[in-house]
Amino acid sequence: MALCTVTYGKENISFNVLRGARKTLAIEVYPDSSVVVKSPTETGLDEIQKIVSKRARWILKQQQYFRQFDPRTPGRQFVGGETHLYLGKQFRLKISEGVRDSVKLLRGYFLVETKHLSSPDHIKLLLNAWYVEKAAATFCSSFARCWPYFEQRGLTKPLIRTRRMRTRWGSLSRGGQLTLNTDLIRAPKESIDYVITHELCHLQCHDHSSEFYRLLEKVMPDWEKRKHKLELALV
Repeated sequence: MALCTVTYGKENISFNVLRGARKTLAIEVYPDSSVVVKSPTETGLDEIQKIVSKRARWILKQQQYFRQFDPRTPGRQFVGGETHLYLGKQFRLKISEGVRDSVKLLRGYFLVETKHLSSPDHIKLLLNAWYVEKAAATFCSSFARCWPYFEQRGLTKPLIRTRRMRTRWGSLSRGGQLTLNTDLIRAPKESIDYVITHELCHLQCHDHSSEFYRLLEKVMPDWEKRKHKLELALV
């Protein structure tokens, strides 16, 4: 695999060239912003660079898209008085001694009871476990709101799973598995619906082409507003 670079305005675009037995050239931009060009063996490097230069604007747009979707929730302290997000709203931690570990949401507070009052790491484990539990139910409800449009088109319903991801809010595998970042539970419900709808659109359009965005606009006309809310909430 060869590493190459082209210049577009003030931007340098680095990309790897992967040659193989194929008839067409494909450019892929990955969530970490890396670029891979899959090329027929006989295509010269000069020709590849020309094609990449022509697609430079699209490549930069894709990289910007992935950067905007990086989870950017600031580091939070797991001590009394610190605020934490849930469904786009701020709730303050109130920690008290208890016989059993528990987390409740009540009147604007995360009420945490534990024997380990002086252990922020233990408080973090308790709150994250609470988030995971809430995420499973909330994401299923969100999916139920988003799925009917795609179901009407005879598409195969994806399997849903949740896990913490470092670089994405959601992803859809070609095998039909929808993965959602548990940290998304901190975002407003309408933003969760946006992420799920965005990923479901990939059932019809596997890339972020103009066709993809036309579909997203059709399914969710206010998707940009919802995306903006996500970015503001978790910036």
